[in-house]
Amino acid sequence: MKLTFYNTASRSKQEFVPMVEGHVSLYCCGPTVYNYAHIGNLRTYIFEDLLRRTLEFNGYKVKHVMNITDVGHMTTDADAGEDKMEVAARRENRSPLEIARFYEEAFFLDTQRLNILRPNTAPRATEHIVQMIELIGRLEQNGLTYQTPEGVYFDTALFENYGKMARLNLSGQRTERDEVISDDSKRNPSDFMLWFLNKPHHLMQWSSPWGPGYPGWHIECSAMSMQYLGETFDIHCGGIDHIPVHHTNEIAQSEGATHHPFVNYWMHGEFLLMNKEKISKSKGGSINTLQSLVDAGYDPMTYRYFCLQAHYRGELNFSLDALDAAASGLRKIYALSEADDPLANKEDEFQAEHKRLLEILNDDLSISQVIGQLHSIGSRRLWLEFDQVLGLQIEEHSRRAEEPLPQSVQDLITLRNTARSNRNWAESDAIRDQIIAMGFDVLDGPQGTQVKRKLLEEAVR
Repeated sequence: MKLTFYNTASRSKQEFVPMVEGHVSLYCCGPTVYNYAHIGNLRTYIFEDLLRRTLEFNGYKVKHVMNITDVGHMTTDADAGEDKMEVAARRENRSPLEIARFYEEAFFLDTQRLNILRPNTAPRATEHIVQMIELIGRLEQNGLTYQTPEGVYFDTALFENYGKMARLNLSGQRTERDEVISDDSKRNPSDFMLWFLNKPHHLMQWSSPWGPGYPGWHIECSAMSMQYLGETFDIHCGGIDHIPVHHTNEIAQSEGATHHPFVNYWMHGEFLLMNKEKISKSKGGSINTLQSLVDAGYDPMTYRYFCLQAHYRGELNFSLDALDAAASGLRKIYALSEADDPLANKEDEFQAEHKRLLEILNDDLSISQVIGQLHSIGSRRLWLEFDQVLGLQIEEHSRRAEEPLPQSVQDLITLRNTARSNRNWAESDAIRDQIIAMGFDVLDGPQGTQVKRKLLEEAVR
């Protein structure tokens, strides 16, 4: 069945045709491991997981590579400020390596709790310095670099159509680096650093033909993606904030080195917003990591389901009210019964609905529309089938919800119903709090106290 994706490079939907039939090469920009991932970051990884699952649902074998940036990413996306790893090392009085490994493990714990498939390969920048130096050398041989006391720059004026994907207006462009660090030898505002030489006290240094230093952020992704996927590959993903600088520079240095196209399809996820502002680590706040949601009583699957209710190319406004609504919707999915399935014993209807939903999904990952249709149909079998893409762990959660309540909880329910019958509200409230503390939700209905297992799994960082 035909797959269509929105290609940022063409600003249009295009039919997806892989380079090798039945196989897809996929590269996703990974985390800079200097702090916990915020929930805005995690929305992007959920989108990329949806993409991979959709490809596999359509029968493709996916080779998924995602880098780990553990050096060279400055405190802006340009070349300004300090290396984020150094800032974190100083903040926590640990070495950059200790910082990197701690937050890398924390990142993969978050993705595991969100049921995000682990990439086939997750290369670390610090373990691919040789490949980066070799790539910079190719650019130097092609006459696209120059050196200043600051470092080795890519000369954007010598690369035809620099900024083509971002559609940058380079006339009068001024980068953050120009405002923070003065380098009179820098030729063009859009030129970017390939190899830093200007930080002699940087904790991470490697020898190179240009002198001791460390790589720029942009060169890392080009070197590692080409190392594992080849000089041209199918799909490159990231957040929309990567378009004007990071991905623009990746294209320039990759194609400047190889003289042929770098990526065939570029796909970007939109921002998660809170109070109409982009969520980021720098914003701080009490609710900005997955663990903060868990601490507030939310199951990670609730956040995943919340993200899937919006198209990946649309902004998504985050609030606890919206998360509560997602939790309620997820409960309904987990509570669906096989006995009440409207498509039970109706194989032709099931196959017809399956085909229709797949066509919707394959139109640029329109998963929110699929979810709406699944709710309307109410077929547990269809939900389970498409959970291969949704990743909501429906069968596991449904099975757990069907387990009988412990006898101790059943005894408390009896005591609470008696207290309510006697209008002993204080005792009733005390028993309710006791049941909640045992890990259950308590509701009052026409039949008395109703107790359900919480969606939240035990999740402690």
